[in-house]
Amino acid sequence: MTRAAEDRLIAVGVVKGAHGVRGEVRVKSFTADPEAVFAYGPLVDAAGQTVLTPKSARPGKDHFIVRPKEQKQKEEWDALRGTLLHVSRSAMPDASEDEFYIEDLVGLDVFAGGGEAAGRVKSVQDYGAGGLIEISLKGGDSVLIPFTLADVPVVDLAAGRIVVASLDDWLGSSDETAEPQP
Repeated sequence: MTRAAEDRLIAVGVVKGAHGVRGEVRVKSFTADPEAVFAYGPLVDAAGQTVLTPKSARPGKDHFIVRPKEQKQKEEWDALRGTLLHVSRSAMPDASEDEFYIEDLVGLDVFAGGGEAAGRVKSVQDYGAGGLIEISLKGGDSVLIPFTLADVPVVDLAAGRIVVASLDDWLGSSDETAEPQP
């Protein structure tokens, strides 16, 4: 992994607002193990500025109630509602084999057979039915491809590339709107 990739910030949670009037704050975790969000040290905003340093946390309904090191009034925590909480990629544990951090995939070259790159990974989305890789094609268009082993058989982080089985299956074709031939 390159130095720039290690320094990249990864969103691990979000501020949901104040909890009561004693300086506690509600935090929703995005991590696979929800409590792990507090194991990474200070949580920062997208600019890298510390938002909160957890001293303790206890579970709420769909969030945690955190006692932060930072002293803020209820109104200040409420004003931070919706602020994404990040940690440096280097603070995250290594992914298991065949597991990837989304941030590690963004920017990889995309190959669809042959030796020439067809584009780059722009983002990874999940609308509830599984992951989709958004690829910015060299021509300027984008295409979404399911992030499955069948559709993306090779992910080579060391080489900075992924291989997709076929882009043709996912690109719009003018033949689809044509009248069927007898």
